[in-house]
Amino acid sequence: MDRSLRAARVATYVYFVLCGTLMGAWVVHIPAAEERVGVSHATLGGLLVLLGLGAFAGMQVAGPLADRFGARIVVPVSGVLCGASLILPGLAEDPWTLAGALLVFGFCNGSLDVSMNAHAVHVEKAYGRPVMSGFHATFSVGGVLAALLGAAAASAGLTPVTSMAVIGAVGIVIALATVRALLPEGPAADPAEAGADARTTDTGADPGPEAESGSPAAAAPRGTGGGRVWLLAALAFMVMLCEGAANDWSALHLKDVLGAPAGTAAFAYGTFAAAMTIGRLLADRIVARYGSFAVLRHGAALAAVGITLVALCPWMWAAFTGWALFGLGLSGTVPQLFSAAGHADPAAAGANVSRVAGLGYVGMLAGPALIGWLTHLVALDHAFVLLTLLCVTTAAAAGVLRTGSGHTLRNEPEPVGR
Repeated sequence: MDRSLRAARVATYVYFVLCGTLMGAWVVHIPAAEERVGVSHATLGGLLVLLGLGAFAGMQVAGPLADRFGARIVVPVSGVLCGASLILPGLAEDPWTLAGALLVFGFCNGSLDVSMNAHAVHVEKAYGRPVMSGFHATFSVGGVLAALLGAAAASAGLTPVTSMAVIGAVGIVIALATVRALLPEGPAADPAEAGADARTTDTGADPGPEAESGSPAAAAPRGTGGGRVWLLAALAFMVMLCEGAANDWSALHLKDVLGAPAGTAAFAYGTFAAAMTIGRLLADRIVARYGSFAVLRHGAALAAVGITLVALCPWMWAAFTGWALFGLGLSGTVPQLFSAAGHADPAAAGANVSRVAGLGYVGMLAGPALIGWLTHLVALDHAFVLLTLLCVTTAAAAGVLRTGSGHTLRNEPEPVGR
């Protein structure tokens, strides 16, 4: 395998960890920011929406810029800006300055998010086999790292602003130090030869006919995507809405519906998050064996089973099992949608990924609010039936991954019946 391609993959891992760590560094300091600014939970919820709006705007700007100037420029610039802007929420002293800080930080984080995903698409294309889910798994690792760093900073007596400043400064250094390993261009950096070399080295065999039509290294026709990309975005909206709902309501479900102690209830989200991380670490191999279509369809179906178990069963063990299945099922869905959008047109990978990621991010923000609104009409556990319907719809629409520009990210023949 080409050494520069391997280095580009490692660098992409680094940026995913960096993005997760910087966002996590803000999340672990939210209670301190709320107390310092002096706002209620309701007001803080509104301010956090601004973070999401800023991220959405950053995605729409950075995606096309990555296509025009190359991820090697946009990714590190976004990383530096994200690291520098992390301190802003820590400096805010009132709701207005916190609102502005969250808009700026959200914009920078969204820019890093979509540009690194666009670069990940090019790396995956050059490899000629699925690697996207592994990148998304390392984003979760960044969140865990942020929690550990936040706890260590608190134990050392550092103030939140000092902790955020140090993490942001280290992030800037990492973003600048990693830039040389990134692919120098966008589509031009993904030659079919590089993908062929990678496949030959990894499998020890000739790439075969898949190199012509079924692998990500095959040149996709330019100008493809269109309505298909928006369908991918709609599916991303649904599955990320489910993820957002789990983030905010899983622990409350165990506490308020099943009467679990607060300490036990916290393990509901931990179970979901751990299952999602494990699933993403395994998903690339599963995609290589069975295809992205199978991962999306069967993953969404498994998630539907899990959340239905949560919604209907009154037993604690069933709830933990359901949240684990929900996380495991959802784990591989978003990476496949991002990857399919990026491969729909290599010349517009950044723009297409920004559409899918942007609408997906809106879903993640809408999920907690939508479930909260439904609790005014039905019990919390019954509100989760909406998530079941969304997962079933995603499974039914998974065939979108079998259409378009040859986005079959695998090295092996398709099973009979596919």
